Amino acid sequence: MNLFQSATVCAAALALTGCSTSIDEYQNTSPKFDLKQYFSGDVTAWGIVQDYSQKTVRRFCVDIVGTWQGDTGQLHETFYYADGETQIRVWQLSIQQDGSVTGSAGDVIGQASGSASGMSFNWHYTLRVPIDDSEYDLKVDDWMFMMDDNRMMNRSYMSKLGIGVAEISIFFDKTPPIRKCQ
Repeated sequence: MNLFQSATVCAAALALTGCSTSIDEYQNTSPKFDLKQYFSGDVTAWGIVQDYSQKTVRRFCVDIVGTWQGDTGQLHETFYYADGETQIRVWQLSIQQDGSVTGSAGDVIGQASGSASGMSFNWHYTLRVPIDDSEYDLKVDDWMFMMDDNRMMNRSYMSKLGIGVAEISIFFDKTPPIRKCQ
């Protein structure tokens, strides 16, 4: 590779790494994301998991029940995968005085942290994912976007050692009557 090509590749790489989205960019958008309000009671969601090549490798439906006592909440999620597997994740959440959110769950390593701005919520955590006979700790950059008072889109980007390995897309709906997965 000649010097010009090397410089072009380096410039492109620097440009791409400098273009990440900030939660503050959604400050003046609506409807406003309110974690406690949206995840109170029953919510149903449908999603897909795509691998690094964008191939859809899993489909699922998830029933979520959110309960709150003040600014401490629990999200009980039951995932029903198209291949017949069922998985449960129970989030323990806490909304801090500054509005930021921390959380934990059985398959989350350490503590999750996030914040909302306008219509969006950005959440970061490390998830332990079983694949075949191994477990992998994957970094998750999780983005939720309110569409209206009852519907929300979610995009999660999973990486290992800084390399993207999977993306998850989820559509949440709490429009009455709530449709359950089963």
